[in-house]
Amino acid sequence: MSVKLAIVYYSATGTVRSMAQRAAEAGERAGAEVRLRQVARQTTSGERATSEAQAEHSANATEPAATADDVVWADAVLFGSPTRYGNIAGQLKTFIDSLGPQWGQGLLADKVYAGFTASQTAHGGQESTLLALYNTIHHFGGIVVAPGYTDPLKFVDGNPYGVSHVTGGGNDIPLGEAELAALDHLATRVVTVAGRLNGE
Repeated sequence: MSVKLAIVYYSATGTVRSMAQRAAEAGERAGAEVRLRQVARQTTSGERATSEAQAEHSANATEPAATADDVVWADAVLFGSPTRYGNIAGQLKTFIDSLGPQWGQGLLADKVYAGFTASQTAHGGQESTLLALYNTIHHFGGIVVAPGYTDPLKFVDGNPYGVSHVTGGGNDIPLGEAELAALDHLATRVVTVAGRLNGE
């Protein structure tokens, strides 16, 4: 049986969505059955007003909305979020907080988890965002499978906690080869470890 990989993300401008799609492709190449799921965009009062690009991104998103069943179904879960003050976005946090019933039944334990993020600046809290995400995974009883420095390419992208990307002030810097390679490695590693845990 193939590993079941859920990729659950929130994206405001499309960057995290692109990261999620790349991770999904890598997961499929690694032999996983993949569910790519978005957390609905609900603009908070603290976020900037929706720009034309953001509105177009939201309108063009084709992935189904994430549900608790997607996480319960999975052997491995990748969470993706933009960085908000060194933490995950409120929209993804609201989704994760809604998993209380599943957590209470032990349905979120013993799965492989990891994350990816993006921010406008190089020191915009990317690493703390991933570490904050993993606090929740510890409460789940999940197994954090961060990439570490398990491949030479991680010395290029430089983030042992997951994958991160700097979008720049205009949110217009595209993913580069280092980020794409890091996403491929992250998804493949998560699928591989989950497969080992499943006895494959």
